Amino acid sequence: MNTPGHDIATLLQRSAVAALTPAMRQAIETAAQDVDAAEGMRDPLPVLADTLDTLAALSADGEVVAAALLFGLPAVQPAVMADLSRSSPGLADLIEGQAAAAQVWALHAEQARGANSEGLRRLLLAIVRDLRVVPVLLARQLARMRAAGTLPPEERQALARLTRDIHAPLANRLGIWQLKWELEDLAFRYLQPDTYRQIAAQLDEKRTGRERYIAAVIDTLRGAMRENGIAADISGRPKHIYSIWRKMQRKQVMFDELYDLRAVRIAVDDVAACYAALGVVHALWVPIPSEFDDYIARPKANDYRSLHTAVVGPEGRTLEVQIRTHEMHAQAELGVAAHWKYKEGKSAGDAFDRKIAWMRRLLDSAAEGAAGDGALAGDLDAELVEDRVYALTPKGEVVDLPRGGTVLDFAYHVHTMVGHRTRGAKVNGRIVPLNHALRSGDRVEILTSKTAEPRRDWLLPANGFLASGRSRDKVRAWFHKLDRTRNLQAGRELLEKELKRLGLHQSDLSGVAKKFHADSIDDLYIQVALGDVGPHQIGRALHEEQRAVAAPATPALPARRAPKRAPPPSRSKFTVQGVGNLLVQLARCCQPVPGEPIAGYLTRGRGVTVHRADCASFVRLAAANPPRVLPVEWGQASGGYEVDVQIAAIDRKWLLKDITTLIAQEDANVLDINSQNTRASGRVRLRLRLKVADFGQLSTLLGKLDALPGVEEARRSA
Repeated sequence: MNTPGHDIATLLQRSAVAALTPAMRQAIETAAQDVDAAEGMRDPLPVLADTLDTLAALSADGEVVAAALLFGLPAVQPAVMADLSRSSPGLADLIEGQAAAAQVWALHAEQARGANSEGLRRLLLAIVRDLRVVPVLLARQLARMRAAGTLPPEERQALARLTRDIHAPLANRLGIWQLKWELEDLAFRYLQPDTYRQIAAQLDEKRTGRERYIAAVIDTLRGAMRENGIAADISGRPKHIYSIWRKMQRKQVMFDELYDLRAVRIAVDDVAACYAALGVVHALWVPIPSEFDDYIARPKANDYRSLHTAVVGPEGRTLEVQIRTHEMHAQAELGVAAHWKYKEGKSAGDAFDRKIAWMRRLLDSAAEGAAGDGALAGDLDAELVEDRVYALTPKGEVVDLPRGGTVLDFAYHVHTMVGHRTRGAKVNGRIVPLNHALRSGDRVEILTSKTAEPRRDWLLPANGFLASGRSRDKVRAWFHKLDRTRNLQAGRELLEKELKRLGLHQSDLSGVAKKFHADSIDDLYIQVALGDVGPHQIGRALHEEQRAVAAPATPALPARRAPKRAPPPSRSKFTVQGVGNLLVQLARCCQPVPGEPIAGYLTRGRGVTVHRADCASFVRLAAANPPRVLPVEWGQASGGYEVDVQIAAIDRKWLLKDITTLIAQEDANVLDINSQNTRASGRVRLRLRLKVADFGQLSTLLGKLDALPGVEEARRSA
């Protein structure tokens, strides 16, 4: 009996691992001698060897082969990873990807009859960082299926279902036909053994015989095309048993009624050559009229184009022939009408398509020995930014969300009423807020109440509850059904709350109502209640309106002042028109924030004090001494602006931590914090001095602070 190290050394001498660099080979051989490598192997050594042989047939590079080998030998892996990771930086991602795939296999085992297998395939590609992992998974599954005859019946059935639902469709999408047909046939053989044996017995020859038949047909066609001056690439593959059974089910016909048990494909330069090649085929063999389809003149709905015909070929056997241009073939293989879409009847989305196309190009370039593989792999991050998130229900079903999707989006994608009744959520067993953004692979449990009571603040973008337009539409639809009186009251409360936070609660809304195409202020309230207009938008419009009104109303300085000159370049927060080199400071009484209309007042000995244009102190000073009023504009400040904020909240554990964390996430700075506790009521009032970039940042920050659990009010100090 050979020792484990000797077995691995023998394995490393196979041609299958020729892609390994000498350093990789030496490191693995040395580690195998020092540990009991067979202890804890994920697969028997013959299965691992078969996996590596399949990867060699796919022209896998050394990094991929090493990752497959090390994942199969967990006892060897720790001894070599430190050294190999320096020379092969992608090795860790390839190994981690294989481990992550085990999560998908576990989910598949939880589901009855492989339900939602399309979602699991998408989840697999979402959680695997290096897509070269997928061919490794296919090669290993094929090796396991070839050896499945020795497994107990239950394990063999489970392995076959996994192959049918996940691996065979992925091989089909990648166009790795030599893996696809064998994976499908092996799964079919173990899942439906009686049907498999029946079809196998009906075939009039073995697979090798059919392949020889196709080779003879191709030789005949090539000669005929040359004689007629048609440049053509001809290829073919015999139908396998699973494909025959699928067609029998789809067409509801018996075995003897199938015309395409053997098929060839002809690729030519242009459309005219397609019809010329069709004429050559029909001149060689008798066509079967009912089996001719012209998908060039009448493309399929998915833009698939080709000529399909069936003829009585050599030896009186039926033969299917597909004829298309090289461009049509490329379109069918990589474009909108990809072959796997036609076969499976599903569309997976643009980002998913790009991933599949990238993987297939990588495989093609490896098989052809093309240069620049590293550049192609390096473009992965730039080309394939995943724009979907695949989260899981407690039962393991996959829910497809847009990137940034929250637990509330998840609830609405499960069912509209689940969303309306949502009151909380758990992600991976931990309670999270409703605006918690999900990641692929998260398992989500929605906590619901008995009654449907969606909240209007779910519609406010600043609160971040909903990232999906589909979810927002469902919430809007709920509130559209309410009567006008309730919507009017709710809209007024939402808007007044926002304007009070911003210190604009005394503003006249009649002007901005017209900007939002509202016939009256009441109509504006209803737009806010239905989520058609956000309170933040109205606040910004009020600022712009007040700024436009305040600018021309500011009294001009007397003519005896110094002549106007451009201010020197600086990083000052303000520009004082007509005056340079003056001390300028914010008024403490109103603390204006960039974006608000402002005015300056020339003090005695303290320079210019900048007030909000509607500040009561400024109005009083300007009325008493109009000549001291100076026009002031916001400049380009680099350090931000200080503003006081008040927060009233229930005194709970981690309140201050949550507030400061949120402020940091919004890229604002905390300059000072004061708190006042009221023990009898269990409440706390916080006063914070913050540094913000502008009015927009302040408004967004106040909205998010107000949405924190336990916070009753967050507003700007007067």
